[in-house]
Amino acid sequence: MSFERPLDLIERPRRLRRTASLRAMVKETVLTPADFIAPLFVIDGKGAPQAIKSMPGVFRYNVKDLVKECRALYKLGVPAVALFPKLAARYKTEDGRHALDEDGLILRTVKAIKSALPELTVITDVALDPYTTHGHDGVLNAAGDDVANDETVDILCDMAVLQAEAGVDIVAPSDMMDGRVGALREALDEAGCPQTAIMAYSAKFNSAYYGPFRDAVGSSQAAGTRLLSKATYQLDPANRRQAINEAALDEDEGADFIMVKPAGAYLDIIRDVREQTGKPVAAYQVSGEYAQIQAAAKLGWLDLARCSEESLIAIKRAGADLILTYFAKDMAKRLG
Repeated sequence: MSFERPLDLIERPRRLRRTASLRAMVKETVLTPADFIAPLFVIDGKGAPQAIKSMPGVFRYNVKDLVKECRALYKLGVPAVALFPKLAARYKTEDGRHALDEDGLILRTVKAIKSALPELTVITDVALDPYTTHGHDGVLNAAGDDVANDETVDILCDMAVLQAEAGVDIVAPSDMMDGRVGALREALDEAGCPQTAIMAYSAKFNSAYYGPFRDAVGSSQAAGTRLLSKATYQLDPANRRQAINEAALDEDEGADFIMVKPAGAYLDIIRDVREQTGKPVAAYQVSGEYAQIQAAAKLGWLDLARCSEESLIAIKRAGADLILTYFAKDMAKRLG
């Protein structure tokens, strides 16, 4: 087949893809370690890190080892960590009252991190699911068939104040109770903690992607299933307009950050929230999203490095300023 003449084209987009340097010059979305928040799991005791089977490469750390992990992350340029406790069964109750123990695991962990590494931003979860025998994010009503909204918010306010007084930089209510952001802001201000920021899980969906996380914190074991439905308080995955409304309500109530969770299956929601708010937008690449990439890579079906990076680029491209991801450490090493 003979070549007659080139096509008469004014635009040739491939010109800007011809070399690596050209591609770098026109790259629109760039990941940096500063984009990441590393979720970390903490346990009591002095034992070795515990591997989480459903989350390859992720561990539960005792407090001392977790501080070492924080140092490693900060050295790599990751500016923040989000803490989640795995408690022994004896600390779990119907009302989750151990969340208010002034010598509780999370409070001791915050103090240890801030003592060793004060410049690292520390984020704590404000929800009761690690502390309850039923695995829900709040206390149950009298009938035991739903989470009691206002009673739960009252406990969460006390919980957030304790965390703030321990030195945490950002409290992150993940419970999806109505009115909790405004109540937390008022409680923090009245307790003399006006500088403690709130990262609201504003658009948190009743997703099937949370299973490995529930293994990690032991809420699935407490509830007897990782398939626990939280449909009465978390968003229906089908509802886009409700998610935007939730984000607007949280912003009006004083949230400093607006979060979308999960991230990968909800890129449209991230974009909607980004266009609505001037606040920083966070997105949580959840345990199931991480696990499915790891599992497919282990089977040789996907390239782990490329797929993990592509998944994070998509989240940032959609509009997220910050990404909670279990790939934080590996990605920070690669971005170096």
